[in-house]
Amino acid sequence: MINIAYAMGQGGAAGGQGAGGFTSLIPIVLMFVIFYFLLIRPQQKKAKEHREMISQVRKGDRIVTSGGLHGRVTAVTDSTLTVEIADRVRVKIARGNISQVVQSSSPSQDNKKSKANS
Repeated sequence: MINIAYAMGQGGAAGGQGAGGFTSLIPIVLMFVIFYFLLIRPQQKKAKEHREMISQVRKGDRIVTSGGLHGRVTAVTDSTLTVEIADRVRVKIARGNISQVVQSSSPSQDNKKSKANS
């Protein structure tokens, strides 16, 4: 009796296999779409904003490094920044280690300072 029940169950499952192949992929595709919009896309957007912020750092900006050091940028090169963290204490850091720009020196402020000094 048990053998007949198993035989009947297998026959019914084999008949519905053609349509079940495509429908079994739908949950996997939906999970990928959800992961993309909840995890991947926001992370890419944040990385893009960080790259833009790093590229716009200029001399005179006040920054915070990823290590927590606060300082003022005194020199800028392509890959490094020289940051003054105390009076006459300067360190060189990689551009990628900037976590945020606290106070930016805008070009209009730089022009006002140079006109005042003239």
